[in-house]
Amino acid sequence: MKFDDFDAQMRIYEQSIDQFILPDLYLVARLKGRSFTKLTKEICQFERPFDLKFHHLMTNTTSALMEVGFNIIYGYTENDEIFLLFHPEDRTFNLKVQKINSILAGEASAYFSLELGKKVAFDCRVVPLPNINRVADYFLWRQANTDSNALNAYCDWVLCDTGQQSQQFLVGTDISFKVRFLLNHGIDFRELPHWQRFGSGVYFQQTNHQGFNPLTEQETTTQRRKLVIDEQLPVGDYYRQFIQRFFQAA
Repeated sequence: MKFDDFDAQMRIYEQSIDQFILPDLYLVARLKGRSFTKLTKEICQFERPFDLKFHHLMTNTTSALMEVGFNIIYGYTENDEIFLLFHPEDRTFNLKVQKINSILAGEASAYFSLELGKKVAFDCRVVPLPNINRVADYFLWRQANTDSNALNAYCDWVLCDTGQQSQQFLVGTDISFKVRFLLNHGIDFRELPHWQRFGSGVYFQQTNHQGFNPLTEQETTTQRRKLVIDEQLPVGDYYRQFIQRFFQAA
């Protein structure tokens, strides 16, 4: 049998479950740390409920993922998760799902491991969304979830010191009860660092760069693209508008 015929027969097994994102859909990649509860509590013993070193590891990993070959226009990170918004015209690897998942998970795992000095792993899944409004809804939902998780994390942290079981004490309680509970223990939830409650954004900004042209002996101004980490993201409907602006600039 000729090799080309043999190759065609065998390659179909590799391609049998290939999945592609349709070109008229918007794409978000969601990455999550694998077994990060054990990593943060037992292996590294990071501070609870939030650790600044771990926070910087996550924002720096998000920044690194913005420049691994895909056209990503916005990154968002909270706790042990990262969300990446693709440019609507990006067709890298023909938007093959397995390629996106494996490359982003591998890049995140490698970068975080090297920075931490310990082996860690991320998994990745792609989230196709039908339109810009749903994209904004998705990130608004993730931000609201971040705020809720932060409140629960602080309550759990306080309860650990009192020896109570949060699952029993907080069951059926609403947000106002939890906020008052924290206030009674000296924690004003409204005054916590903004990134703890609402996450951090990573995106590119155009900046002016001053230079000098030795041929004309004149000062020059050029625009360069700079990656920034935003720890003061807008909230609610303002965040929705913030997300939608990325498509206006795309």
